[in-house]
Amino acid sequence: MEIAFIISSILITLFALLAVYDGFYLHIFKYQLHNNPDSRFEHLTHTIRAVFFPAILYFLFIKQDCNTSFFIGISIVLLDIIVLGIDAFSETNSRKFMGGLPRWEYILHLFVNGFHFASIAVFLAIKIKLVNNELTLVQNFNGIENHAIFLFIVKNLIPGAIIIAIIHIATLFASTKKYWNSVRTKITCC
Repeated sequence: MEIAFIISSILITLFALLAVYDGFYLHIFKYQLHNNPDSRFEHLTHTIRAVFFPAILYFLFIKQDCNTSFFIGISIVLLDIIVLGIDAFSETNSRKFMGGLPRWEYILHLFVNGFHFASIAVFLAIKIKLVNNELTLVQNFNGIENHAIFLFIVKNLIPGAIIIAIIHIATLFASTKKYWNSVRTKITCC
């Protein structure tokens, strides 16, 4: 179990780093998908997933002593998978303005989502136990080595994940998108 927490910690950290590069730098800052009419639907799917991520962190990873939170977290993960499928399907049409999705970005998406769902799968292997032929949920990880490190990482990802979600939401609306575009222009001019 101790090694599983290290593995999950590494995977969630790799996901977060690559997701900031892909979801913020490439999608919002460089390619400005929110400004392209053909990419509006893709941007919406990214926004939904950006909102899901801090909720997954909280309900699935942090609120470990509550079965209801666990099932809410799993439900959000399942919704995230559905939205990911819709997003992947829409990317071909969405990226025509730039000659299609670059192969390297496609590969980046594979790694980002692979790390994301692998971290969840490893955590589920820790959380769900088979006892006397019945599935049970581990309620308390206190005293398990490396659990504190895992929680520290997850708790510290939440503020940044919320900021990224807010930026995605803000770029959905004309007035806040205009403000974001002016901020972006000032940053790139300096």
